[in-house]
Amino acid sequence: MQKFKKDDEVIVIAGRDKGKRGAVLRIVEPDRLIVAGINTVKKATRPNPEAGVQGGIVTQEATIHRSNVALYNEETGKADRIGVREEDGKRVRFFKSTNKVVGE
Repeated sequence: MQKFKKDDEVIVIAGRDKGKRGAVLRIVEPDRLIVAGINTVKKATRPNPEAGVQGGIVTQEATIHRSNVALYNEETGKADRIGVREEDGKRVRFFKSTNKVVGE
């Protein structure tokens, strides 16, 4: 079971965006995520009249390694570690500090 899923609220714990929060938009590889508003880069794009794309400099989110983010715990207001356990025959994620299931 993966520790991060789409639409999880995460907080950056290392790097130039340390302290910022955002939602996971996409999981690119097992260890790389795209988070809304985090790790933004500027990319030069060529115009493509057939697709209706105007050329110029575009700002977009780049991937970030999962070791640089942690799940945000609303209850404590801090980053929290995640554990996995089995409840009623299903595997669930839980916060290690409060021992509560994620998403409840």
